[in-house]
Amino acid sequence: MIIDNIRSIIITISSLISDVSAVERIILTSLDNDKAEQISLINLQGKTDFADAMIIADGRSSRHVASMADKIADQLKQEGIPILGVEGTETCDWVLIDVGDVVVHLFKPGIRDIYQLDKMWSRMVPDVEVMHV
Repeated sequence: MIIDNIRSIIITISSLISDVSAVERIILTSLDNDKAEQISLINLQGKTDFADAMIIADGRSSRHVASMADKIADQLKQEGIPILGVEGTETCDWVLIDVGDVVVHLFKPGIRDIYQLDKMWSRMVPDVEVMHV
């Protein structure tokens, strides 16, 4: 009985995490509602072993970035989707939200230009799709 319960929990968690498109949709909707700027969706499916998608967006200020990060986390929690980690909330220059198969990068103005993640991934990984939403 305990093994059946564990299997049921694993199947539930796996189905939540593996449905990347649902996770992407939640995050993109939240960013759109919060008026994020320069939203990019990078499809990494089959190209990396750490994530299937990366979402990058800009906020207008550190406070805006912090608010977007909080709202994404709240939306994911409401949907029962586990967040593996959040980094960068001390200064909110660059906030990273790890949702397993989807990694979110939120930048305050000017910081994204320094790191150029969109450009880096399009050069590092052959045939990577970068969509500007």
